[in-house]
Amino acid sequence: MPIFVALLRGINVGKAKRVSMEALRAVLGGLGYAKVATLLNSGNLVFLAAGGTPAQHAAAIAEALATQLQLDVPVIVKSAKEFASVVAENRLAGAAFDPSRLLLAFIGDAQARSDVAAIAQLTVAPEVFFMGTHAAYLLCSNGILESKAGKALLGKGGKARTSRNWATVLKLQALVREVAGPP
Repeated sequence: MPIFVALLRGINVGKAKRVSMEALRAVLGGLGYAKVATLLNSGNLVFLAAGGTPAQHAAAIAEALATQLQLDVPVIVKSAKEFASVVAENRLAGAAFDPSRLLLAFIGDAQARSDVAAIAQLTVAPEVFFMGTHAAYLLCSNGILESKAGKALLGKGGKARTSRNWATVLKLQALVREVAGPP
């Protein structure tokens, strides 16, 4: 069965939209997904699905969260292959002395891609920004909270994107391998 990564935007940030990872796993299990695994407490899930596209899974998960948990959150889903591409095309990985300062914005649609691309204008050296196929990459050498581009990337950019730092992305990639099991 194909493996997918679901990234929920705005879960367990502050006091809003609180949900346990156990509840998230139960919702996805109820949708028929197998080997549902979570990472951290911020809406990162890996699961197996018999078929369907990332967009179909994102819609099904968002609807189930709204119906079952009264949780209205954007959901981005990438196939394991797309997620591996995000990791592989990161040409800033070697430059990130602190992986928490390398931010990736996962993009759900063409409009979000255009909106995120505009953030490049906000970068100030030594920051580096580039657009990939499935994500945008921003290295904030002086820290994300010190960066106008970083704040914009993390800001209220709509339902078609969500951000993770490089350390979390690498942990998710390891979780994908774990869910896949031995070759």
